[in-house]
Amino acid sequence: MTAAPSAEPGRAEPGGRRLRPRAVALLGAVALVALVADVVTKHWALAALTDREPVRLLGGAVYLSLVRNSGAAWSIGSDHTWVFPLITIGVVGWIIWMALRLRSTPWAVSLGLVLGGALGNLMDRIFRAPAPFHGHVVDMVSVFGPYGEYFPVFNVADSSLVCGVVLAVLLELTGRQRDGGRVGRDGRPVDPAGDPATAGAEQRERA
Repeated sequence: MTAAPSAEPGRAEPGGRRLRPRAVALLGAVALVALVADVVTKHWALAALTDREPVRLLGGAVYLSLVRNSGAAWSIGSDHTWVFPLITIGVVGWIIWMALRLRSTPWAVSLGLVLGGALGNLMDRIFRAPAPFHGHVVDMVSVFGPYGEYFPVFNVADSSLVCGVVLAVLLELTGRQRDGGRVGRDGRPVDPAGDPATAGAEQRERA
């Protein structure tokens, strides 16, 4: 009696989808690093920049200036702070859903950056003053001016979010899919060697 063929790396799920543990683990690790970096830098900013004039760096290209933001960029929506935690919770849920079919390393990095950044600012919204779900986000980096004259003052979480979204856009534009496949310019799946027919057959086998 011959042994059954071994399964592909990853755990099979209903509908033929498989989790790739390494990709999901990478997503979690990237999110954790981004979250920890955000928490640490905010703690430092509160300790070092409170009641202090902005710190000028790189000849004025960058300033460290403590700002508590109740809204989005440039304090947009500051009268509706409670909306932002709800949006963030929706984003976190969407990322968890996306992770169910995640097999791509670049997508794991992208989604991890977005998740870490979203959680960093969500913690501020929930736990910081003046009240739960109305907390003000701690920002500290301003470019070309000390008080966000030319660009919104931001933090590590914001940077993580932007980098993750930009990477996601690039992955979409180059046809890279979250399940590890790739789509050509004609909309047909392609294999690593560039043969759409072969890739199509492989994806039908996985489906």
